[in-house]
Amino acid sequence: MTNPLIRKFLGNSGLVLSAFLALPLQAQEAKELNLYSARHYQTDEALYSDFTKKTGIKINRIEADDNALAERLKSEGANSPADVILMVDAARLWRAQIDGFFKPIQSKYLESRIPPNLRSQSEPEGSTWFGFSTRARLVVYNKAKVNPQDVDTYEKLAEPMNKGKVCTRSGAHPYMLSLIGAMIERRGETTTEEWAKGMVANMARPPRGGDTDQIKAVASGECGVALTNSYYLVRLLRSTKPEDQAIISKIGFIWPNQQTTGAHINIAGGGVAKSAPHPQAAKQFLEYLASDSAQEYFANGNNEWPVVKSVKIENEGLKILGPFKAENISIAAIGRNQIAAQRLLDRVGYK
Repeated sequence: MTNPLIRKFLGNSGLVLSAFLALPLQAQEAKELNLYSARHYQTDEALYSDFTKKTGIKINRIEADDNALAERLKSEGANSPADVILMVDAARLWRAQIDGFFKPIQSKYLESRIPPNLRSQSEPEGSTWFGFSTRARLVVYNKAKVNPQDVDTYEKLAEPMNKGKVCTRSGAHPYMLSLIGAMIERRGETTTEEWAKGMVANMARPPRGGDTDQIKAVASGECGVALTNSYYLVRLLRSTKPEDQAIISKIGFIWPNQQTTGAHINIAGGGVAKSAPHPQAAKQFLEYLASDSAQEYFANGNNEWPVVKSVKIENEGLKILGPFKAENISIAAIGRNQIAAQRLLDRVGYK
């Protein structure tokens, strides 16, 4: 029977077992899965439908932002019906781990497919969460106003030559906290704080809006340079709308720090919920997310890079961005640094 809390939410059914993840009949649980997801991308519908088609497991889905999901999980406690929790940022995954929302699992398949730096630190009981797709934090600039050589590293954005040109979203947003967490890991807290002071001094306007808003502000000339997650830019690159192509015509993009540490990488990922009523189905779903077919959905449907490097990308927008050097920092370490990152930003007045 479906839990009453879940029955009212969306889900599709099917009756086909996945060949590579099939369980013996005697080991099968109820053929349903309760998914709590902070992902809200329409393209994920195909991802979930494919899982149901392959396994016959119906997905009962609850979607909300990460904070709302965390509050729900706290209020439900040990009675939570959640089987799998998906989140879209390293800082949020780390916080969910600290709050005890995940149950460690052991999976040779996941460990063979997902690089160690893109999953939680492995303990004797297993790993608590896994990254399933990546996105990068890159620089966009106004081609008419900014010399790209002046903004080709994160560090240069905080230099005096860029005073009055910089735009970002709120410093309290997890995307920014994860970037700061990575900088703390690479350069130390003191140096990173000096960088943050320079960023505040160089702001063209107070931080506001999402990443697409930053790109639009650069195109309009309100800002000279901004930071954005890669998939927001790829959405515009792939768009056929005249207004979106007009934006693209006015901006350039840069992979930062290519001669040094590489571009900052973040992940979307998830794990098995601590009190999962269907733990085998939950593990099966996570293993599915690391399969070639699911990894192709992440890349071609939602403009994210697959974590499995052998997966072929057909996304023309991602191809336009081209190859780049990525930083090699543990995502778990970035998450651990988020508290220090927030305190640092508070000290320098990065709103």
